[in-house]
Amino acid sequence: HQALAGKALTIYGDGSQTRSFCYVSDLVAGLLALLDAPPSDALAEPVNLGNPDERTIAELARTITEQVGSTSPIEFRDLPVDDPKVRRPDISRARELLGWAPTVSLGDGLARTVASFAAT
Repeated sequence: HQALAGKALTIYGDGSQTRSFCYVSDLVAGLLALLDAPPSDALAEPVNLGNPDERTIAELARTITEQVGSTSPIEFRDLPVDDPKVRRPDISRARELLGWAPTVSLGDGLARTVASFAAT
């Protein structure tokens, strides 16, 4: 919303912290695969769903401004004390037990999101 409105993009911290972004249709497909899986002892343990494609928050901000065609500056604010520096799910159990992995790339997911936000 900030980039579409031409406002500064807010980043908490220096932007070096990482996150992985999973498009909602991929997450729903993973949840459905988990629900459809036959009961087993292996599924009694947690199964991470998400996207292991890890990006820095600064990289995400640059990608968003490029997608939107925005010249919005980046505004850095203090990182909250309990904010994790790294987030990247290990989806090896989902791949092995469910045959599931995300298929929507960050670029495609952002394009869909930007189009949806721009329409509102």
